[in-house]
Amino acid sequence: MREPWVVGVSGASGTPYAAAVVRGLLDAGQAVDLIVSRAARLTVLDETGRPFRDAHWAEDLAAWLDRDLTGADLRHWPAGDLAAGPSSGSYPVRGMAVVPASTAACAGIAIGLSKDLLQRAAEVNLKERRPVVVVPRETPVTRSHLEHLIALHDAGAVVLPASPGFYGAGAAASAAQLVDFVAGKVLDALGVPHTLFRRWSGELAVARRDADPG
Repeated sequence: MREPWVVGVSGASGTPYAAAVVRGLLDAGQAVDLIVSRAARLTVLDETGRPFRDAHWAEDLAAWLDRDLTGADLRHWPAGDLAAGPSSGSYPVRGMAVVPASTAACAGIAIGLSKDLLQRAAEVNLKERRPVVVVPRETPVTRSHLEHLIALHDAGAVVLPASPGFYGAGAAASAAQLVDFVAGKVLDALGVPHTLFRRWSGELAVARRDADPG
């Protein structure tokens, strides 16, 4: 039985995080069901210059991820399709990541609004006690946002802010390395293996450099 990971992309800035998570899941041989909210389509266009269209989602996604998706186990569900598979708890999935998660998406999921398929799918995965990772990127945050994040935590979600660590690549880390760090932490929370960042080993970076004969 096919059991995909659902990846929901909301309208917050940070679509490179979503792309890195999807690439990481595919690299690990995982199936992916993708939901891109209406607001996220504008963000994808703004941050990448590329559209994301329901009728051309496969070619648009390939361009967004910058890879050939031939043979990839991918399915796309329009955000407005509330009768889609992920809207039901009987639809078999392994869990869900909402990345990036806008304040509106966090609020909608926390209070069970089910405004669109993304929010409904996240609520379904919470009620079914499946892994749910929510990646807020907004900063600074208001009291209401914090309250919604606490509600998500209490409902069983992993709240994983898009806060990259620098110990893997150092202060000169590229934007891609910082994005991969956050994506790797998302995959860690889902229990999916990856090699997106150097893990802390108890050894300072300067010691590693000094020990490098090169």
